[in-house]
Amino acid sequence: MSSQPATSNNPVPTQGHFAIGIVGAAAFSHLLNDLIQAMLPAVFPMLKTSFALSFSEIGLIALCYQLTASLLQPWIGLYTDKHPKPYLLPSGMAVTLLGIVLLATASSYAILLLAAAVVGVGSATFHPEASRVARMASGGRFGTAQSTFQVGGNTGSAIGPLLAAAIVIPNGQAAIAWFVVAALIAIAVLFRLTGWTLSHGHAQLKGLASIQKEGLSRRGVVQAVVVICILMFAKFVYIASFTNYFTFYLIERFALSVQQSQVFLFVFLASVALGTFAGGPVGDRIGRKAVIWVSFLGVAPFALALPYANLFWTAVLAIGVGLVMSSAFAALVVYAQEAVPGRVGLISGLMFGLMFGIGGMGAAGLGYLADIHGIVWVYGFTSFLPLLGLATALLPKTRR
Repeated sequence: MSSQPATSNNPVPTQGHFAIGIVGAAAFSHLLNDLIQAMLPAVFPMLKTSFALSFSEIGLIALCYQLTASLLQPWIGLYTDKHPKPYLLPSGMAVTLLGIVLLATASSYAILLLAAAVVGVGSATFHPEASRVARMASGGRFGTAQSTFQVGGNTGSAIGPLLAAAIVIPNGQAAIAWFVVAALIAIAVLFRLTGWTLSHGHAQLKGLASIQKEGLSRRGVVQAVVVICILMFAKFVYIASFTNYFTFYLIERFALSVQQSQVFLFVFLASVALGTFAGGPVGDRIGRKAVIWVSFLGVAPFALALPYANLFWTAVLAIGVGLVMSSAFAALVVYAQEAVPGRVGLISGLMFGLMFGIGGMGAAGLGYLADIHGIVWVYGFTSFLPLLGLATALLPKTRR
């Protein structure tokens, strides 16, 4: 083995057993969890009409859900790093199930906000623990495990709008209750993951200890956190413009129906899932920073051209945005875990919390701007965000 230290730019050494069944189960539960989450913004056009809501009020629903998810996740991850709670996984999904029931039966705007918050609490308990299980089962192939886990969530995010268009939009708000089925399946899968963690978790963690990286100094951690926050802001505010408002943009700009626009949203989200899957294994081979560089600067031409494209090229460019920009998240998560070793729950919770918090604030802010300037203007404004990826140059190198 070479004596050259591995950095975030060098291939990552791997060893041990990649428990594909467990990583796959974690990814599948992530699919079901994020399928339920994606249903919420997918029914925004219906709720906007049914409850006579403004874009700002729609943005507040997204903010309410995403803030509860983002604020709780780091604390849950920090607590479970010291006090593992394997049964938190199925318990959190039970909370999500309650949120679905509230959303299906809500009769006022206040109940809609409460339902969104409850779904956010369920999400906050899911992501840090499920991400920990995926890393535990990685056998040292951290990027591959994280991207597999994440692609499950992105696939669910892509399927959710299609199911909403097929089930909820034609049948009304009460049909949201059908998503209880997804929550029940997820609870069963998460009980299986909990059993594996109790039986094999200690042995897996002992095997991974030999390839754990040294981590960064305190000053390096602060620098890395600042840069990661900038990159996460650029990525998830831009992504929020698609997940929350792409349907509205297509309806206004190209006079599509709600269901036609949902198909375009599915195509975008499917490309996000594919790009996420590619990012992890590539990061294991060429390094995390290289993937982050390509993700942000590679997407900039697509983003800048999209506001001026016709319908066909809007679809093509949206696919390009999804494929390229989504590859960064797994690399960012694993980079952060390597920067602060031994705090998998905290770092996973912080990264997913940042994702939800930034996405929620971005959704609310973009909704406010859309009310003032129009949704088409918003897409011209957000097209410059990927250029913030230049901050990648300031990420410190991690060491073995």
